[in-house]
Amino acid sequence: MDYIRRAGERGRANFGWLESRHSFSFGSYFDPRHMGVSALRVINDDRVRGGGGFPAHGHRDMEIISYVLEGAIEHRDSTGNRYVVPAGEVQRMSAGRGIKHSEYNSSRKENLRFLQIWIEPNVTGIEPGYEQARIQQQGPLTALVTADGRDGSLSMHQDASLSRLRLAPGEEFTLETGGRTGYLHLIDGGARIGGDTFSEGDGIGFITTREQSVIAGSDGVEALWFDLPKNG
Repeated sequence: MDYIRRAGERGRANFGWLESRHSFSFGSYFDPRHMGVSALRVINDDRVRGGGGFPAHGHRDMEIISYVLEGAIEHRDSTGNRYVVPAGEVQRMSAGRGIKHSEYNSSRKENLRFLQIWIEPNVTGIEPGYEQARIQQQGPLTALVTADGRDGSLSMHQDASLSRLRLAPGEEFTLETGGRTGYLHLIDGGARIGGDTFSEGDGIGFITTREQSVIAGSDGVEALWFDLPKNG
């Protein structure tokens, strides 16, 4: 482990309708020690009250992934698209040469919680595009978004992949970077990694480490694993 980002130390924003926790510098929260890892620039844990949401705003040249944990997002954009992304599904938006979109809680009563993830692309100025799917778990580590859309995953414009790690209580799995950069973000449960204990919201970066064992805690663990280009 080369980088540890504890959940309780993340940046915070609270606008009433939105409570957000920022793993990396974002918006009004800035910390030069936490600017992202490799091409991974944003992990925001967003909790949106019923009826709340983000009004139309612009993006360009960014791969934006939404992983919905509770409720559903209603997405509209400047090209006329409208999507609803329910809990358990993942959406990838390539902002490309530029797009304006809004994201709202599709319910006026139920809360919405989702992870907003930004990954820098390796191409710019492309046509904006989307993919969305519910991807069933297949073994401990399941690909959700990859560079080539392999094994039923969504695709993105970067030499990177995002996978979901699920382990039963006490189960052990070895993460391998192959000399690249890795980042693990815990969604639920807990795990023991390299002699330290981690829980929901914690993040661990692997920059020089080539492999690391993850042992799930008493409640098991669910996490997102990012395989990224070599840092620097």
